[in-house]
Amino acid sequence: MLIDHAKVKAIAGNGGRGCISFRREKYVPKGGPDGGDGGTGGSVILEVDARIRTLLDFRERPRYRANSGDAGSGNNRTGKNGADLVLRVPPGTVVYDEHGAVLADLVAPGDRYLAATGGRGGRGNARFATSTNQAPRRADDGVPGEERALALELKLIADVGFVGLPNAGKSTLLARVSRARPKIDSYPFTTLEPNLGIVVLDAERQFVACDVPGLIEDAHAGRGLGLQFLRHVERCSVLLFLADVSSESPAADLAVVERELALHDAGLADKPRVIALTKADLLPPEERADAARTSGIPGALVISAHTGAGIDELKEILWARMAPVPAESEHDG
Repeated sequence: MLIDHAKVKAIAGNGGRGCISFRREKYVPKGGPDGGDGGTGGSVILEVDARIRTLLDFRERPRYRANSGDAGSGNNRTGKNGADLVLRVPPGTVVYDEHGAVLADLVAPGDRYLAATGGRGGRGNARFATSTNQAPRRADDGVPGEERALALELKLIADVGFVGLPNAGKSTLLARVSRARPKIDSYPFTTLEPNLGIVVLDAERQFVACDVPGLIEDAHAGRGLGLQFLRHVERCSVLLFLADVSSESPAADLAVVERELALHDAGLADKPRVIALTKADLLPPEERADAARTSGIPGALVISAHTGAGIDELKEILWARMAPVPAESEHDG
């Protein structure tokens, strides 16, 4: 199951207490202060790990505390620093503070964010020795570690996002073009979580596709699956709009999806897009050639994930929309 949001509390370790100590050695009757400083508390760090796919661990265990630093000791020995606590998160994790402000967007493996800083160790009494106070009996307590409430949100990283109304054929298409095996059935909302699949055109070309669960009218306001999954199209380079060609009005279906995406995030309207009419195998053979025009969506690609009609052409079109346009040479023309 995909868990794509969680709330956590990150508690850094406290700094160790400084030590009050005086040098005590044979034949050294007036040894001075030699109390060492306390160690620094461990910090809590978030780090991207490509092997992690969900935020499930954080949902089940929302509280994390790093180790505190050890107290200082005599002979000017500094206490041991507390170990940092590194929490592994999936690629695409966005970190928010308790007020909803974005603190970090962790995308690439190895990306890190310092979630809570460990407290500084207290000073030992050796630090306070002066010419007028040669035997200080003072040491500092360690500084408490930082404590922060954070919200984690996962936005899947995919090159192409499949969007459409329930039963538009998104999962069937993903299963056709990749090795992903999403649940497929004839009733709406078969897919209850996004699925990722790698689409391979040849040895040199491949991309990641994401099947986003079916949208319905007012999904942007939380109706149906609503906001649970709209966030997953935000990172996609290209959006593939799918409409059932056998629907009563494919053009109206497409308009609903476009409206919901625009209301969720106006920037989605600027993303490159491809429109495909699915389930062409349900039409009589004589109607398939003119299906795009009669559906009210001229220029749409007509495909069938069941028979494979139009699939190779669709993959090439998606790749072309993803690929950056080479810059023209300054000497051209």
